[in-house]
Amino acid sequence: MKKVLITGITGFVGSHLAELLLSKNDYQVFGTARPRSNTENISHLLDKIKIFSADILDSHSIYTLIKKVQPDYIFHLAAQSFVPASWTSPATTMEANVLGSVNLFEAIRKSDFDPVIQIACSSEEYGLVKKSELPVNEDNPFRPLSPYAVSKVAMDLLGYQYFKSYGMKIIRTRAFNHTGPRRTESFVSSNFARQIAEIEKGLRKPVLKVGNLEAKRDFTDVRDVVRAYLLAVQKARPGEAYVIASGKTWQIKKVLEMLLGMSNIKVKIEQDPERMRPSDVPVLQGDSTKFRKATGWIPQIPFEKTLRDTLDYWRARM
Repeated sequence: MKKVLITGITGFVGSHLAELLLSKNDYQVFGTARPRSNTENISHLLDKIKIFSADILDSHSIYTLIKKVQPDYIFHLAAQSFVPASWTSPATTMEANVLGSVNLFEAIRKSDFDPVIQIACSSEEYGLVKKSELPVNEDNPFRPLSPYAVSKVAMDLLGYQYFKSYGMKIIRTRAFNHTGPRRTESFVSSNFARQIAEIEKGLRKPVLKVGNLEAKRDFTDVRDVVRAYLLAVQKARPGEAYVIASGKTWQIKKVLEMLLGMSNIKVKIEQDPERMRPSDVPVLQGDSTKFRKATGWIPQIPFEKTLRDTLDYWRARM
């Protein structure tokens, strides 16, 4: 059986990836979690995986972990992943996403092991995309519009540098927006779903708070994204970058309308200034042709099912 290490296994994507790997019966799954991390997302998996308390900012603990696990595959998902938080805590975002990645790469470089490493980069790296450049592929220039995006550009380029300098088998995946059940309420579709579930249960007034409804995003179900991550370490070429996207955009206003259409509630929509960003990317649409040709991946889950599953997740939690 292949040994797999997932940094940030307790998170939204990490939990779905662990589920996928365990369903294959071909992998031993190990994961990192910071001390006192919330393990709710993986509570149903705790008897099937091995969790190590390790912080990617602690280089010694990461090196010790690599030596102990001796992984065949590493999925690097641990990060500060919420874009608005990067405006309020830019230094913390840089530290987690850049220094944390350096610590992981250095731990691997100094060990005697040569795993295949997938690093979760982001469509946010592209930032201000011109209409003439849509849909975005791997060759599009970076014009990052947030501290988070800058941190992911740095991580992305570090992955390339460690591949070129040391021959490390690093594969860079630039996933566009992905969502689904277990997505924290900080993210737009999940936030809308939680508000709707709370209103349905009478836990809040029938007023739905929103931010920028005009932006357009390319959404993929998280369960399709983790399939892509697994295919990346199996079939993609180290040193390369790959866009992972559905290729279709949804205006945030339409996402809200779809979720409301799955409920019988009547609500008032109010824009919340706290939800508006200093700068926002108007349109993000990805071209995943390169990745699809390399791996055969195609998204399988309709966006309507993604939204319904997300809403039902929050209904169950109410």
